[in-house]
Amino acid sequence: MSEQKLFAGHAVRRIRRANGLTQAIMAEALTVSPSYLNLIERNQRPLTAALLLKLAERYDFDPRTLTGATPGGGVEAIRRRLSDPMFADLNIDRAQVEEWFAVSPDAAEAFARAFDRVSGGAYWASGGGAASATIEPEAIASARREIERWRNHFADLDAQAEALADELRLSNADLYAAITERLRVKHQLSIRILPFDVMPGHLRRLDLHARQLQLSELLDPASRTFAAAFQLAMLEAKAEIDALVAGASFTERAGERLYRRHLTSYFAAAVMMPYARFLRACEATGYDIMLLQRRFGAGFEQIAHRLTTLQRVGQRGLPFFMLRIDRAGQSSKRYAGASASPLVETERRCPLWHVHNVFDRPGTLMPHLVELEDGTRWFTLSRTVHPQTAVSGAVEAEFAICLGLDAKLAAPLAAARGVDMNSGAATPIGLGCPACTRPECPQRSAPPAGRVLVFNERERGMSPFAFDRD
Repeated sequence: MSEQKLFAGHAVRRIRRANGLTQAIMAEALTVSPSYLNLIERNQRPLTAALLLKLAERYDFDPRTLTGATPGGGVEAIRRRLSDPMFADLNIDRAQVEEWFAVSPDAAEAFARAFDRVSGGAYWASGGGAASATIEPEAIASARREIERWRNHFADLDAQAEALADELRLSNADLYAAITERLRVKHQLSIRILPFDVMPGHLRRLDLHARQLQLSELLDPASRTFAAAFQLAMLEAKAEIDALVAGASFTERAGERLYRRHLTSYFAAAVMMPYARFLRACEATGYDIMLLQRRFGAGFEQIAHRLTTLQRVGQRGLPFFMLRIDRAGQSSKRYAGASASPLVETERRCPLWHVHNVFDRPGTLMPHLVELEDGTRWFTLSRTVHPQTAVSGAVEAEFAICLGLDAKLAAPLAAARGVDMNSGAATPIGLGCPACTRPECPQRSAPPAGRVLVFNERERGMSPFAFDRD
């Protein structure tokens, strides 16, 4: 362990600045010289494992994610942006980009953000291109950036929700009944279940005049409990949520409101699935999602959300990511958590990935071992969900939820029993055709961005697009 090294100067600098430290003060805390720390931050010296452990111990972060927040998404993501035709005459090679990262990582990040804002470069970074039709709305992107900055783990909210959950359990073993009673006694709010035709188009409504939390009859028991817990979060975690929102310093209102809604939902889920009890259940059951649903009275999507948040210092769970897409492949939820998985960041997905297949097998949990071009393997679990909004004759929404985990960490999963994560058969996938350079893929729909097409009328390969591989 002490011999392992990595270059992560940008991450060390971010930790130092987040704690308001000078290089001299941080160097003293780590028992190294300021000049040595300066070299580390400039990526001119590697970060040894021993120093990494000191950093993690002193500044409370997960060392597994130290390299996850690479400026601009990393060297390859910057190179994909630079493959835009506007830079065609510059001939910027990989070595120049690597030198840029070493000398000025913040400048690389600034370029990436500016390019993404002006030309939709987020798609180039994650595997798209200039032909991409839309960009993730800024409000959604800004809220998601803040969530990922915390790796979707909010320790203060978890601690408060856990204490509240313990208090509620003492009053009533039925969580929904306990929340109902607390709302009535402490906040003078009653809960009323109303027919669909009384409040069409709504699942939850707070009527302050009648002092009622009104819930639609369309909601199943898990969703009713969550809605009640959500209201409790708005009342009893307001100060903590306000502080987190204020600390985010949003520049526009929509992103702030989305972030606040996420934090309120986070607290509600933490009341339903208190951290310590939930983690113990995960480890005891092998993260068996069906058992967890029954044990905590939660839905599949609620469990999936919660699994991305288990990053408490000293009590960490497995670092899952979560993705929710529709049949068209559009994502409506993405949480990388502590996984640092590129499968979350890409706007386009490989059709060979089984997350798309689950729509043909509704309600079936589909495991899949996949391998990316860089050789990394990911174990994913996908299943369809149907939000509680449908009535006879109306459109029924359907989404695919995908949970994923670095295959090297997937052995404890009940769903992974019998799967050889290291040498077993894995489906080779990419991050969408424009970002994928696998040459013989028969499923390819577009050539890789920035690669020159090659034509030979005498030959026809497996793929409809032949391209320069250099």
